[in-house]
Amino acid sequence: MTASATNAGAAAPAFSPYPLLAVLIWTGNTLVTKSAAGAIAPGAIAFYRWALAGLLLTPFIAPAVWRRRALVARHWPKLAVLGLLGMGLYQGLAYQAAHTTSAINMGVIVATMPLMSALLAGALGIDALTPARIGGALVSLAGVVLLAAHGDPASLLHGGPHAGDALMLVAVASNAVYGILLKRWALPLTTWEQLYVQIGFGVLFLLPFWWCAPAAPLTARSLPLILYAGTAASLGAPWCWMTGIKRIGPARASVFMNLLPLLVALGACLLLGETLHGWHAGGGALVLAGVAWSQRGGKRV
Repeated sequence: MTASATNAGAAAPAFSPYPLLAVLIWTGNTLVTKSAAGAIAPGAIAFYRWALAGLLLTPFIAPAVWRRRALVARHWPKLAVLGLLGMGLYQGLAYQAAHTTSAINMGVIVATMPLMSALLAGALGIDALTPARIGGALVSLAGVVLLAAHGDPASLLHGGPHAGDALMLVAVASNAVYGILLKRWALPLTTWEQLYVQIGFGVLFLLPFWWCAPAAPLTARSLPLILYAGTAASLGAPWCWMTGIKRIGPARASVFMNLLPLLVALGACLLLGETLHGWHAGGGALVLAGVAWSQRGGKRV
């Protein structure tokens, strides 16, 4: 998303707490996603999450969307694609991945999202594809391989990648495509109007998976997970992130995303009882090094 400084000609402040708050909420959402495995079916929590978010937004956004229904009708195919990618595939696949991978791995793979977006944008001719981005992608890929192989890359030649890690890569790729299309299409609706309509389409796409999922009545274990995902992660984090970009710009805000793997690892060890191994540290370091390298300038390939 693009945003201008609040006051034209004024320098953006060096720090804003909002991007950090967004990353903290997304850290919690990764832990919630892992905790949901075994507590509620992936299709059910994904559906409940976005249905709740849409319900909460309805009193504030629905009247404006109704007044602009002609614009919505004109651009509904694009909004439907965005809803499928951002609300259906990304989080739906993440909930499924949580059954067969750790929260630590999920956090590291999510950290590759900025790099994956840059590579896809370069491949599509939208942005420059530089040697730094290519090199950074290779280094980050080595880190993901180390994670997926649990420190033994040779094992991938026999058993292949772990299903959860592969699903998380597909989920992150779908969200990267979502971000690229959102910027490229520049739909004539406000951010919250777009989000509201996308949530509506996302709920429609998730409805069959909820319907076919095993019965998932709300319990004392699953209800807090749904409430967090449907409020803080779906509404609070986007608001904090957008506010942070307006305050300090997208380049400075994106730096905070590098904290996500570390925060998730700490939370997973302290709250979920996961064990931090050497290959977690090695893989995470390679991923972050690749992301940092890719952000350097350079000539277009």
